[in-house]
Amino acid sequence: MIHYLRGRLSDLYYGWRMIAVGSTLRILGGGLYFYGFSVSFLPLSQDLNLSRASTSLVFSLARAQGAFEGPIAGYFMDRYGPRPLMIMALMMTGVGHMLLSGVSSYAMLLIVYMGVVSLSFHAGFMDAPMLIANTWFIRKRTMAMALVSGSIGIGGFIFTPILSAVVHAYGWRQAAFGCGIAFIVIGMPLALLVRRSPESIGLLPDGEPIAGAVTARSGGAQPNDEVNFTLAEALRTSSFWFITSATAIRVIILSAINVHYVALMVWKGVSEQRAAFFLAAQAFMSVPAHLLFGWIGDRLHKPKLMASCMLLAMISMFVLARVHTEWGILIFIALFSVVESTFPVNWSTVGEYFGRKNFAKIRGSMGFVSTWGSVIGPVVAGVIYDRTQSYEIVIWSSAALLLLASVLYASVKKPLQPPDHLSA
Repeated sequence: MIHYLRGRLSDLYYGWRMIAVGSTLRILGGGLYFYGFSVSFLPLSQDLNLSRASTSLVFSLARAQGAFEGPIAGYFMDRYGPRPLMIMALMMTGVGHMLLSGVSSYAMLLIVYMGVVSLSFHAGFMDAPMLIANTWFIRKRTMAMALVSGSIGIGGFIFTPILSAVVHAYGWRQAAFGCGIAFIVIGMPLALLVRRSPESIGLLPDGEPIAGAVTARSGGAQPNDEVNFTLAEALRTSSFWFITSATAIRVIILSAINVHYVALMVWKGVSEQRAAFFLAAQAFMSVPAHLLFGWIGDRLHKPKLMASCMLLAMISMFVLARVHTEWGILIFIALFSVVESTFPVNWSTVGEYFGRKNFAKIRGSMGFVSTWGSVIGPVVAGVIYDRTQSYEIVIWSSAALLLLASVLYASVKKPLQPPDHLSA
């Protein structure tokens, strides 16, 4: 049996191993960084005597860093590959969480979280794994991206209950220090396994036979038929701006809800630990949803699929506003999960429409615009709550924005091929 499994693994296309590495790193990042902040949101605010708007601002400013570093990181990864940035991100995020456990003021929190914890997180944990998926796959691009993107939900499902228990038993500071150790001990050996591209080790995307891919010129999507837009060419298309704007709206909503998730559920009358359970449930629901949309996205018109999903997310806001039972909250979770679980369809559309060669630069430039959504969303939600002591306005505003995102996605058309940029 062992020899059989070894044989099967040895025959497995190397790109799937790269997806496994990128997914595992996202499990760490999603569980300990994204969902970890949500779990620590109230204890940290209370410990440092901060308002919810002030605590949200820390998270939002960290996301602003991602916006600025996106184009630079994209240029760097297109030139040198994803591994160097992944290693740097793991070191800084790990050490940063250890330092975070010792902060005693709002100023120190800002310096440590922005200057160390999150400085290269977005590039190393978010952009780099997606670049791996787009580089190693063409025909199965959406499924590869779904596996990478869905791993964030796995991280939330695994680590949210653990972090909640640790925070409840020992405090958020000890939890932060433990997260820092995990990033370095688990993440660094994995990052060293990353290879730049299939071509760099004598392979082709999707594991296509080399001879067949070189000689076959009819039927199927072959590397020789790829379209590769430059960043300048992509910027001149309406599709670039429709996708970017719709993505920004999704990020606004997702960031606002996730950062305030536990606080919002407490406002709904749920205990903090029960709210952490619902947050873990949402993370769990996103995993099969990612895989489902990864499979569907490689077969259907992607922009129309995303437009439909934004309408489902809009309905989830209606449910959240009106229901007060646990069953109602579970229905909200199921519907709202499409906001996150269709992100791989979003980025697969970018790869399909604009190509592999300059994907990191194009995605980074989109991120420069869309990432500001994660700056705006949590802070605005915090300000609204601080002034009204209610999340009602946040919920109904989110519904309206999701409707707008649906319209934007429905307007996306595949751009015409640039005449002189077919890959040789």
